[in-house]
Order: sequence, then C-alpha cells, then structure tokens
Amino acid sequence: MEVEFTARQVKISKALRTQAEEGMERIARILGKNTRASITFSAQKLLQIVEVTIQARLLKFAAEGKAETQDAALRLAIEHAESQARRHRDRRIESKRLPKGEKELAAPPVTRSKAQVAHPEEEPGEKAPRSRKKVSAVLDVPSFSARNEHVEPHILSSDEAIAQNPMSIEEAVKDAESRDCDLLVFRDLSGNLFVLHRCRDGQMELVEIP
Repeated sequence: MEVEFTARQVKISKALRTQAEEGMERIARILGKNTRASITFSAQKLLQIVEVTIQARLLKFAAEGKAETQDAALRLAIEHAESQARRHRDRRIESKRLPKGEKELAAPPVTRSKAQVAHPEEEPGEKAPRSRKKVSAVLDVPSFSARNEHVEPHILSSDEAIAQNPMSIEEAVKDAESRDCDLLVFRDLSGNLFVLHRCRDGQMELVEIP
C-alpha cells in the first residue's frame, strides 16, 4: 500500500512509520492492493492527534485517534480505520451472497404511470381482445369548491364537457380542476376514450369507454 506521512509541528520516528505501515498493510489486505493511505501527525497542547485517510477503489473514509502519546493515538486511529474497512467488506460480501430473488425484492419498486395502470401491457404472444371492458380507477385529487349534498342535474355544452385535444390522465385531472367541472370526456395520446367524473365523496373516477 502507498502511505503518505505528514507531520505538523511534530516529529515522526522510524518506529511510528513502521507501526503505521504495518497497520495499513492489514487494511490493504481487507480492501485490496490498490488502497492508498494518508496519515497526519499533529499535536494540540498536551494531546497527540493522528488522522488516517483511506482511499480505496470505490471507498474513501477517515479515522482519528487522540491520546497523550503518538504511539497510542496512532494505534487508536488504525483500529478505527480497520473497523470501518471490515464493515465495508462485510457489507459487500453480504450483498453478493443474497439470492437473485432477494436482490430484486430489495430493489426499490418501479413506479408506473396512471396511463400504464389504465392500459396494462399485454404479454408477448397474446392476442389483443376484440372488445375492451370498462375500466374504472379512483384518483385522489385535491377537493374543489364545496358542493351541495343534492345537486340538480344540468346539461353541459360540448365546450365544457369534452376536451378538444388528446391528453394524458394527469393532464385531464388538471384540466378538470382548472375548469372546475365534475365531468370531462377526453381521449388519451393513444386515441382511447375516457370519461372523468367526480363522485359524491369528492374523488375523481376514471371510466374507459370500450
């Protein structure tokens, strides 16, 4: 291992260098031969301080030792650095031992857009059904203005109830919110026809037209 020594207002004896190099060799056997180390000796009043910085292939960490003597401070710093190196090695070994299925479960779930939920992809080799079933989904959206418990039925014009341009489900929800309407008929970017309307509990329901 390549070891760099720095002395700040203190002297580094040959015995300390040998002790430090032996400790770094132990760490190199844990992390690999490409590991480099930087060791700084300094003093603060009557306290001796040794700072160790380890640079491995995919890892960098630091350890510090403080004691009344340089020898004791170096020993503490090396112990802390070696402990960190062992923890890193154990985590890496544990991750390699995980079965493939457990690694997939440990990975963060892949989120699917609402459009994909409304139109799940078909498995390869399966034929698309000729008729499409009615699909409904409840969407949590911010509540609009307060509504009366009993709403009189009224007729909407096409400008109010029908979207002129294709849009995604998220865009349709935002469009209904901006219009402050309870019903919106629209087509998605694939040309499928949907109806978005508000239930009595304030939630929006999405209905796919076959």
